Amino acid sequence: MTLAWYGHLRFKDFSWGKGLGLFSIILLSWGMAFFEYLLQVPANRIGHEGHGGPFTLVQLKVMQEVITLVVFTAFTLLAFRNEALRWNHALAGVLLVVAVWLVFKK
Repeated sequence: MTLAWYGHLRFKDFSWGKGLGLFSIILLSWGMAFFEYLLQVPANRIGHEGHGGPFTLVQLKVMQEVITLVVFTAFTLLAFRNEALRWNHALAGVLLVVAVWLVFKK
């Protein structure tokens, strides 16, 4: 989803993306997001305790958010080198790890 939601911000840097209008960007983003949904929906279904998996709904959601933010951080560092990570961003990452720990604590 990171590529679908934020990758289009770099399309203008490529010759093929300079003339794309908003509708074209939306279609491209939906196309990219479709492939993630092909993986995410079955993963949630298989992982949820109601379908034989080991995770509660809250655990699945917290894991998804943390994974998304880790991927977003890596994507930002690679694709948007002018964006700076600050101390408060690092602290937020630590707090996310604490959130995961709390959600999985019995």
